[in-house]
Amino acid sequence: MPLDQISSASRPNVFDASTVLGAEVAALNARFAGAHPIEILRAAVTELFPGRIALVSSFGAESALLLHFIAEIDRHTPILFLDTGKHFIETLMYRDILGGRFDFTDMRTLEPDVAAIAQADPDGTLWSTNPDLCCQLRKVDPLVRGLEPFEAWITGRKRYQSKTRAALPIFESLDGRIKVNPLAAWGAEEIEAAFKQFKLPQHPLVYDGFKSIGCQPCTIRVADGEDARAGRWAGLEKTECGIHRN
Repeated sequence: MPLDQISSASRPNVFDASTVLGAEVAALNARFAGAHPIEILRAAVTELFPGRIALVSSFGAESALLLHFIAEIDRHTPILFLDTGKHFIETLMYRDILGGRFDFTDMRTLEPDVAAIAQADPDGTLWSTNPDLCCQLRKVDPLVRGLEPFEAWITGRKRYQSKTRAALPIFESLDGRIKVNPLAAWGAEEIEAAFKQFKLPQHPLVYDGFKSIGCQPCTIRVADGEDARAGRWAGLEKTECGIHRN
């Protein structure tokens, strides 16, 4: 039975996900092929996973659009933000501005484990010697804990952002949960047009040449013609923090 026909009450527990995922995810991708992002979001939030889905937002360069769509559907949808302790101050300011604009009722800040950071990164420079471990402690582990109550989560990833995301599906499964990528098919021009249409404020660093914004030590400006994510971990083979595989 396709996932969209399984009620929240009858759907197996997320940890029995092998009975739910796979063919069902393929069915969802077929159902929503070509659908507008807000249509995908509305179905995910109100029909497929009511009360069991969250939006994970970086409050980065293009985050305002997805937050706008969610606010149009349900302002009570949980918004999860990973506060790594290494963000640009502009990102924290932007988070507060957008949170106030959209009046979300359930914004959750996920932070690293204090003891783990004290042991592995006492001087705060782990990003320069072992960026994978830094991301694990500051992003991956807190998100694993934060997602425990949910069986699905929403991301802002898009195919145009990098070659590794060129085949990104709208729905995918990871670690027993479903990830929803409603903006997957949208390009930079569509994103820009929507920002203008809905009069959304830009992240301050966008005006300074940043197209993808992560932690301050590991993010630089992007040159014209480069992938949007070329400024993340520049000079390293690393392309993801670990919460996504592409």
